[in-house]
Amino acid sequence: MAIDNIRLEVMQLLEKKIGTFIDKFLIPVDTVWQPTDFLPNSQNEDTFFEEVRELRELAKELPYDFWVVLVGDTITEEALPTYESWLMDVEGVNQHEGSTGNGWSKWVRYWTSEENRHGDTLNKYLYLSGRVNMIEVERTTQHLINDGFDIGTDRDPYKNFVYTSFQELATNISHSRVAKMAKQYSNKSLAKMCKIIAGDEMRHYNAYSEFVKQIFEVDPSQMMVAFSDMMRHKIVMPAVFLRESGNAIGTAFEEFSNAAQRLGVYTSQDYIDIMQRLIDKWEIDKLGGLTDEAEKARDYVMRLPARMQRISERLVIPEEEFEFKWVKPALVK
Repeated sequence: MAIDNIRLEVMQLLEKKIGTFIDKFLIPVDTVWQPTDFLPNSQNEDTFFEEVRELRELAKELPYDFWVVLVGDTITEEALPTYESWLMDVEGVNQHEGSTGNGWSKWVRYWTSEENRHGDTLNKYLYLSGRVNMIEVERTTQHLINDGFDIGTDRDPYKNFVYTSFQELATNISHSRVAKMAKQYSNKSLAKMCKIIAGDEMRHYNAYSEFVKQIFEVDPSQMMVAFSDMMRHKIVMPAVFLRESGNAIGTAFEEFSNAAQRLGVYTSQDYIDIMQRLIDKWEIDKLGGLTDEAEKARDYVMRLPARMQRISERLVIPEEEFEFKWVKPALVK
């Protein structure tokens, strides 16, 4: 579905600021952290094996649902090829313009390269821990990339920026909570990894939410309608098609979500809180000069958090742990 010319003009207007956005919200390769900064150094034979032994001993203290959530988070982070290819197809992003594409394609590549470090870090940790069935994790990751995803945004940049704003904040919350829990189990190295990943996600949230804020300033009615449409259809997680090998698409996602809810890593209340935070960030209640359609969209969005709060209070999360192929109880115990 092609979008209107106004959206393309807005994207071209914001593209002029890409250099500023990159400087403000992303970090140069030579100064940003890398996975090796937080993992045992395999080049140092004097310390490597002892560091791995310590890592494995500390990993034994972490409970079953924790490992399920950590694996699910890792797989989600490692599906970056899917997310990059999706964003490269958004209207206004041109990867074929010149030798490196237009400014937006440069942003997508730079953002992807930062995000790519997250999966690398967590995957190496899982491998060294000895607590998970890595072949099943790897199969699930490949399935998730093979299966692709549909986040309900089509090629609309407005909807995509709403989605990424929401999702970056959601991953910040999830990784921050995992870091806090790891610290409670005295696993300081894992806590540091997850905390710094959460910091990246917050920077990226600040970027995408700033894009939306600036769009509201120049095209408030259409941006409002796009925001409402995304909230009306609900933000789906990028790993919504998550499955284990041999199972149907999406069959593992619900159980992964249940584990996250039981741990308090990411809950239905967090979804509502993020929605309200975006409403406040973009000052939806103060928007002026909206069309009738946009006014109706605003009314819907403003009432939605309270409505979802009532629904959330009736949710019942299963107490029983689901046994994943990724994480066998015998490996954890």
